Amino acid sequence: MSRMGHMVQVKGGEIWADDSGGDGLPVVLLHPGVGDARVWDPVVPDLVELHRVIRYDARGFGRSPNPTASYTQAEDLRAVLDHFDVRRAVLVGTSMGGATAVNGALNEPGRVAGLVLLVPGVTGYPDLESPELTAQIGELAQAGDMDGLVELSLRTWGAAGTPPDTEAETLLRGAIPAWFTTYGHQAEDPPAFPRLGELSLPCSLLLGEKDYPRTVSCNEAMAAAIPGCRLVRLPDCDHFPTLRAPGTVQELVSEVYTQVA
Repeated sequence: MSRMGHMVQVKGGEIWADDSGGDGLPVVLLHPGVGDARVWDPVVPDLVELHRVIRYDARGFGRSPNPTASYTQAEDLRAVLDHFDVRRAVLVGTSMGGATAVNGALNEPGRVAGLVLLVPGVTGYPDLESPELTAQIGELAQAGDMDGLVELSLRTWGAAGTPPDTEAETLLRGAIPAWFTTYGHQAEDPPAFPRLGELSLPCSLLLGEKDYPRTVSCNEAMAAAIPGCRLVRLPDCDHFPTLRAPGTVQELVSEVYTQVA
């Protein structure tokens, strides 16, 4: 699904965003580090039939320019919500976007009505990536080996895919450069993992059992720490839930939305 969208001003830069329009409580979609806002294409057509849907590309990803100033993901989320005059929303975040959603809910609890977290990360969780994986990524990046980075990423985060995993590969080829162009500009939001018990809102968390093992452990710990969180385990899902299980993603959004609208 392709939409025009437009550029939104953020501190020291701009990012691409799209608002489907409409009335009612908005659903805001936050993409992962292994893709950009296109990762939501499998679910947006059905979501916009029922909800006002806002999605955007984080700095350096997709249609957003590379950063030139210091920023945090939570600051940019706030800027997007302000731009679209969103006073209250359901946040749906996957991977990196899940971490942003959690920080957004902790920073402005009155503004976030509910959370849908898909294979999420979270700031302050120790050793989410192994030293060996970090070293492999660094070596391949130093060599300028994009094919190697894509292959490593598919092995690590795309184990549920069937070769050729064209959709996941396309998303990765678009996203991987941002891992490096944002370095030195993106500041990490404060640790959220120790504060998960402060969340008091409807929350569902989807875990992919074929995801990177450290992500699985992180997701189990997050679900246990968030009061009342519903944990959904998908045996045939990895780090690309909108590609592997778009119907389940839509159901989770609908369930949380119904509780808060």
